[in-house]
Amino acid sequence: MSKETHKKSSQIPKTFGTKFIKRVKQNMYKWHRVIGLITIVPVIFWTFSGLMHPFMAHFFKPEIAHDKIEQAIIDKNQLHYSIQEVLLKNEISQFKNFRIVTFNNSTYYQVKTILGELWYYDASNAKKLENGDKKYAEWLSRYFLDDQKNPVKHSEVVTEFTSQYKYVNRYLPVYKLSFDRPDGMQVYVETSSSKLATYNPISRQAFIWFFDTFHNWSFIDAISNNSIRIITMIFLLSVIGFSALSGILIYGLLWKQFKKTDSLTPKKGLRKYHRQIGIWVSLFTLTFAFSGAYHATTKWAPYTLSQMVYEPTFVTKEIPNANNNFNVDWNRFQNISLITLNDTTYYRCQLLEKETKRFKIPKSDSKWNKKEDSKSEVVYINATTNKVAPNLDLEYAEFLAYYFTDGAPKASCCEMIDTSEDDSQPSFENIKLLESKVLTDFDSREYGFVNKRLPVVKLAYDTPEKTTYFIETSTSRLAAVVNNSDRVEGYSFAILHKFLFMDWAGKNIHDLATVLAALSILIVSILGFVLFLKK
Repeated sequence: MSKETHKKSSQIPKTFGTKFIKRVKQNMYKWHRVIGLITIVPVIFWTFSGLMHPFMAHFFKPEIAHDKIEQAIIDKNQLHYSIQEVLLKNEISQFKNFRIVTFNNSTYYQVKTILGELWYYDASNAKKLENGDKKYAEWLSRYFLDDQKNPVKHSEVVTEFTSQYKYVNRYLPVYKLSFDRPDGMQVYVETSSSKLATYNPISRQAFIWFFDTFHNWSFIDAISNNSIRIITMIFLLSVIGFSALSGILIYGLLWKQFKKTDSLTPKKGLRKYHRQIGIWVSLFTLTFAFSGAYHATTKWAPYTLSQMVYEPTFVTKEIPNANNNFNVDWNRFQNISLITLNDTTYYRCQLLEKETKRFKIPKSDSKWNKKEDSKSEVVYINATTNKVAPNLDLEYAEFLAYYFTDGAPKASCCEMIDTSEDDSQPSFENIKLLESKVLTDFDSREYGFVNKRLPVVKLAYDTPEKTTYFIETSTSRLAAVVNNSDRVEGYSFAILHKFLFMDWAGKNIHDLATVLAALSILIVSILGFVLFLKK
């Protein structure tokens, strides 16, 4: 073969490679522009609403006088009538449970009927308080707000989550009370546990609507359904991810090729800034898009935790009479309720923990570090023998975990969960319990502030998915259940979407980093759109 022939043959692959790269470059630009045009509106929606979140948290964060009820010591002399005497006197033969509440200078038995209603009976005379639940809800709201002056404009029971009362608040059912005052405050309270669910002045109501509309795209629900909304969001987030990848490919992997072109015709103005900023923020775009799409996939199943509660029916005549002599330390007595375990009825007594140190958490502390102001001790007393049953709180929590899975006879709360074909929810009857402990504080790993309920019992089981249950024994509720898949998604969203890795720097720096990342994506998108309009 001559030198000339060899030279020509060696140029063939080089020419082919050059043409291929040129074609890829041409199409890559085209694809990048098309993808950018498709996603410009969604990107503006998501980034702008995302920017508002830390902005509102810093400059429009509402304040409230009290965020919880301090459990006071109940004087046994206030309980002139026992719960059995009150129920029999009012001809109540069956009920779900009871506890004690104190408001308006009176002490009441709060009784949950077999229909789920909450009735109130004065412990001093056994008389029923008419509209007691509504009155208690108003008292709670006024206590939390420290507002005894402004009238309540509207009061209603909320039994499902709404555009203003989102599922993140967890508690259901709750009372919503709207106050006639300049800030238009709305307070949501759960009377069955005396808990503050949330509170929203007009500014926060507007923000919730804005964020729900432009970040969660609730407007799609109004014209379609939840599945269409999730599919639409996942599709557009995937497209945004491809846009970021194409930018990385152009300015990263093929940078040498484009650099030659740029040296011949250097780019100025908006095009220069769009490319320079774009390559730096493409990583943020990928993290936001990926974690957002991943998070959206968890929204298929309906929220059912509010219905995960164990409520057996108690027969009044079968409950042994409890009087002021039953075996409890009345100097620390805070509350009482009933449970049934292994065909035995127990009084669950809440006592102020001995030598409790009371303290207040500074308002500047991270929400992950919030703690109960005072801690309580839980004591179970056999209703028949009047003897204390030690360590029963953990045993009762294990029973509830077994109940909520597939062990005990099903109540209406659990029938909606089909475990027959679900390998992620195995029977806990013969599975090893790896860890059991009482949590009185929230943490950022598995049981964060978003779960609301404290204290809870953590039960970690030796399953393939490392299933962990969090049980609120005071209400016999399932507070949360976490599997490995939940942990992966949770860490993905916390780290990639909420920048959890910046928590070490404090809330201000953390929020600033989040704002700058979202703002840079917004700027790049707008610059790209302006370039398209100019061209």
